[in-house]
Amino acid sequence: MTIGVRKETAKGERRVALVPSDVAAEIKAGADVLIESGAGETAGYPDQEYSDRGAEIVKDADSVLQRSDVLLTVRFAAADSENAVQQIAQLKENAVVIGLMEPYAKAELFQAMAERGVSSFSLELLPRITRAQSMDVLSSTANLAGYKAALIAADRLPRLFPMMMTAAGTIVPAKVFVIGVGVAGLQAIATAKRLGAVVSAYDVRPAVKEQVQSLGAKFVEMELETESAESSGGYAKEMGEEFYRKQRELMAAVLAETDAVITTASIPGKPAPRLITTEMVEGMSTGSVIIDLAAERGGNCELTKVGETVVHKGVSIIGPENIASQLAYTAGRLYSKNITTFLKALRNKEGELEINREDEIVAATLVTYSGEIVAASLGAGEQN
Repeated sequence: MTIGVRKETAKGERRVALVPSDVAAEIKAGADVLIESGAGETAGYPDQEYSDRGAEIVKDADSVLQRSDVLLTVRFAAADSENAVQQIAQLKENAVVIGLMEPYAKAELFQAMAERGVSSFSLELLPRITRAQSMDVLSSTANLAGYKAALIAADRLPRLFPMMMTAAGTIVPAKVFVIGVGVAGLQAIATAKRLGAVVSAYDVRPAVKEQVQSLGAKFVEMELETESAESSGGYAKEMGEEFYRKQRELMAAVLAETDAVITTASIPGKPAPRLITTEMVEGMSTGSVIIDLAAERGGNCELTKVGETVVHKGVSIIGPENIASQLAYTAGRLYSKNITTFLKALRNKEGELEINREDEIVAATLVTYSGEIVAASLGAGEQN
């Protein structure tokens, strides 16, 4: 089996799908490893480190695509739609592609892969089960995003996070409000607390209250009907517009007393819920900041623009784009471990690749197989 890794082509993507420290394990398992020259450089992994561990350095991406039985990638198909058509055409027939693929959109790209007999696995679709935790790329990414969001907030806020006793008087700590208490939200809370801020948080799922309090933050409770707010997979569910209207009314009072807001609310396969309106922003103090981690999904704030900082009535709304790439070295290491663990789960006892559709993880993540878009998966184009 030949495993290939190419230089990522999606805009702003600095991560790499396989880091040098994981190459040896793949070679030991009987695979040949091809690395496009420069694939790891933007993440801090030079070609020499790959070759030292037994990988073959290949000069161009086309050779990697044409020779690889298994292509490990960070972004592919709809997750890199500007470059996907050409890359799919270069894939070896009956190849296997594993990566992030935005499986809810751009069905024609997945159809093109199916027509080449390509089997593709979209890691966004990994089920939230114990056996899949070590493969969960979304949690790895969200963890880093929450950490980085707190640092961005501390950097952009024109006041200190911690309380300080000085000869000129006492500096009161900044107030940070985190909206959405998933993996990213919990890490944002923990990091903001370590930096000395007074932190509060809110989530539509009341079950996360204990997690918030365990990190030393205050859980903001709102009188809303939330019994159906959590899906069977542990994600927040999309609620009705009336629910969001009432939520915004109650949240406006909290925002008015907050210095920095970090929003993380997202729903798989759906646009991010709109939680902060222009009117709510206008009720915040001058100099306040909003870090919208849902910017790439349309944003939790009405004023968010992905990849930009919008200043409205003295409030800065920051919409980070591909925030994990800002921590490419660490993000690449975590992603590499996730994806190689997933690949290991596809191997049988003889070390050969075997797509067992009876396996829960395989069934959930498989998008194209044997010439078709697999109906059992969420698949491409099913939503949006």
